[in-house]
Amino acid sequence: MLHIIFAAILGYIIGSIPTGYLIVKAKTGQDIRQVGSGSTGATNVKRVLGKKWFFTVMILDAIKGAVPVILAYFFLSAYAKYGLTPVIAAIFVLLGHSKSIFLNFTGGKSVASGVGTILALNPLVGICVALIWAVITWISKYVSLGSIIALALSPFLMWAFKQPLGYIAYCAIGAVYIIWLHRENIKRLIKGEENKVRK
Repeated sequence: MLHIIFAAILGYIIGSIPTGYLIVKAKTGQDIRQVGSGSTGATNVKRVLGKKWFFTVMILDAIKGAVPVILAYFFLSAYAKYGLTPVIAAIFVLLGHSKSIFLNFTGGKSVASGVGTILALNPLVGICVALIWAVITWISKYVSLGSIIALALSPFLMWAFKQPLGYIAYCAIGAVYIIWLHRENIKRLIKGEENKVRK
């Protein structure tokens, strides 16, 4: 039980590190939450700092997602057969990123950090999810659409790669949560009002 509690705390604290907020604050003095969508994620950072920092924040958030899961896998071995401790760490990474303790429980939409957790659980599945995101985003020009579709497919990819039930369940729960965080984007997509990543 202590391993599970520690995995949750580890995932939440690391997940809460507000990468996009800190970078924008350091570079411009602005609060990223007062810009665009109000999210601290890479897409909103791009509105302030451009493409270079979009990719920088995305990569850093993915690393932030992967680290607690890897640490839980190797050092918090309780219930390892079922993959429970890394899954708990992964769930709390998503919660930390979207409800950061350092930003009064505001944050981003947990896409990059979510992909990072999946990469840590199974690199092949993570790569597939990242590629699906990239292709859908490139074709549609909507980051939100790429994110929604890629994460929605993640539990099926975990199942196809014959991963533990806990990993499949995590991807399903994570996908539902991240899609819920994108509910305003979905409304804008339906209305044709969503911002495109490029014109």
